Amino acid sequence: MRKTALVLSLTVFTAVAASAQTEFDALMFSENNYEGTARTMAMGNAFTALGGDPGAVNINPAGSAVAKYSQITITPGISISTNTASGTILSGDSSPYSFENRIRNSNTRFSFPNYGVTLNFDTHRTSGIRNFNIGFVANVTNRFQDGLAASGTNAYTSYMGALAASSNGFHVSELENTDNYYNGYPWSSILGIQSGMINTFGSVDNEYIGATEKIYDDGTIELAGPLDQTFRRNTRGSKYDYVFNFGLNISDLVYLGANLGVTSLYYSSSEVFTEAAIDPADFEISYINDDGSTSTTNFSDMRHKYEYHASGIGVYGKFGILVTPGAGFRIGAAIQTPTSTNITEYWQESAGTYYTDSRYDLSAETPEGEYSYRLISPFRFNAGVAYTLGNIGLISVDYEICDYGGMKFKSIDGDVFADDEFEIQNQNIKDFMSTSHMLRAGIEIKPFPELAVRAGYNLTTSPQMEYDADNVLVKSPAMTHKGSFGLGFSSKGSFYADAACTYTKYANEYVYPYVNYITDDSGAVTFPSPEILNRKGMWQIVLTLGFRF
Repeated sequence: MRKTALVLSLTVFTAVAASAQTEFDALMFSENNYEGTARTMAMGNAFTALGGDPGAVNINPAGSAVAKYSQITITPGISISTNTASGTILSGDSSPYSFENRIRNSNTRFSFPNYGVTLNFDTHRTSGIRNFNIGFVANVTNRFQDGLAASGTNAYTSYMGALAASSNGFHVSELENTDNYYNGYPWSSILGIQSGMINTFGSVDNEYIGATEKIYDDGTIELAGPLDQTFRRNTRGSKYDYVFNFGLNISDLVYLGANLGVTSLYYSSSEVFTEAAIDPADFEISYINDDGSTSTTNFSDMRHKYEYHASGIGVYGKFGILVTPGAGFRIGAAIQTPTSTNITEYWQESAGTYYTDSRYDLSAETPEGEYSYRLISPFRFNAGVAYTLGNIGLISVDYEICDYGGMKFKSIDGDVFADDEFEIQNQNIKDFMSTSHMLRAGIEIKPFPELAVRAGYNLTTSPQMEYDADNVLVKSPAMTHKGSFGLGFSSKGSFYADAACTYTKYANEYVYPYVNYITDDSGAVTFPSPEILNRKGMWQIVLTLGFRF
C-alpha cells in the first residue's frame, strides 16, 4: 500500500491564505427557498397568479396591487431541523468502515420569516389606474440550519493520516514557520505541525506521518489501531430579501409591479472532528530528545475544529404582471434580474493532540482568515395560473426555473485581471451546475367566511451535475419535497391571523470528513475514507398577525 494526497473540495485540507470558493458555495448563497407569511407558506407559496398578501411580494411584485387596502404583518415562527446520520455500507463489506452508529439530532431556532407594510392609494377612478400600492416587506428566501452528529469506530483510516498524506512534499521548516499562513501554504498542514497532529519521521524532512499511524519494517505506513471517531456540524443563518415594492392596478384587469430587492445573508458553520484511541497501548510513539536519549508516550485523542462565517449584501430587480381575464381565472408571471452580492467570509482552524503523558500535549490555532468577493446569481423566471371559486375557495399552481450554470464569482472591485483567479471556480460552475425547476401548488377552502383551510406542496429539482457509474456527467436525480397546511381567521374588523406548519424533506447529503488517501500501486483506493449519509428534514411552525386599514 502507498499513501497518496488527494484533493476534495468539501474538506478544509485545501484551505490556503485565501479561502477557496466552490460551485457549492455559489449555489447555497443563490438559491431561493421562499418562506413568507403563514398564508403563503401554507399554500406552498403558489402565489404568482394570486397576490394580495405581503408574503407574495417577493414572488410576483404585481400582486401587491391586488389588495385594495393597506396592511401590516408580522410573522414569528420556529424552525426545527432534524438530521439522521450514519456511515454508508461499502460494497462487499458487511458493515461501514466508520460512523456505524445511527444518530438522530435536532436543532431549533426562532425567527421572523416575514414582516412588512404595504400602503394602498385609491385614485377613485372607475377605469384606468384605479389604485397603486407601495410597500416595504422582508421575507426569508433561504434558511441555513442543521445539527449533524455522527460517530463510530474505524480501524483503517484517520483524519491525521489523511492530513499527513496531503502535506507530503512541503519541507518541515516551511510548515513550522507561522508566517507562511499568509504565503500560500496549506493552513491545515501548518496547523498539523504546530498542534502535533502530524510530524516527520526518520531522517526525512518533507514526508509526514500522523500521530495515529506507525511505520513497519518494510516502510509501509498504516493506522496503528482502531479509533473512536466523531464528527459534528452546526449550521445557522438565513437569507432575507428586503423589498421596496410598487404595484399598479389597471381597470381591475391588469396588475403591474416592480421590486427593488436588497438581499442580506448570514451563514455560520462550525465543524468538530475527534479521534480517540480505543487502546492507547496500540499507539506508542518514540521521541529523540536533544541529548540523544529516547522518550516514549502513547497517543490518546485529537480534536480539530473548523469555523466559517460569511455575510453579504446584494441588490436585484424584479418585475411582474398579473392578469384577471374573467371566469375566475388568473394568470401571472415575473422575472428577476441577476443578484450582485458582495460577500465577506471569515474562517479559522484549531486543533489539539493529547497523549497519555500530558507533557507531550500540543495545541494550536490558525489566524482568522478573511476574504471578500462578488457573487453574481442568475436570472430566474416564474409563471402561475390560479382559479377562484368566488368566496368558496381557490387553487393555484406555479412553475419557477433558474439556470444556476449562470452563476459567476468576480473580484470585489471589478478588476478584470483579478477576476482571473476565479477562472477555475467559474468553469466548475459551468460544468457542474445546470437548471433547477420548482413546482408549487396550493389550495384554499373557506367553509365559513371567517375561516380558511389551506394546504400546499413544493417540488424542487437539483441543479447539480454528477458522474454516473460509467463516468458520464448526468443531471442529479435529487429532489427536495415540501408539504404544508394551515388555517386562517379573518375578523369582521381589520385584524386577521393565520397559522401554518410545513415539513421539508431534503435530498440525501453525503459528508466526507477527510479525503481518500490509501491506494495500491495502480492508484486504486484500497481503504476508502468515511462517507457519512445525512438524512435531513425541517419542520416550521409560523403565525402571522395582520391588520388591514
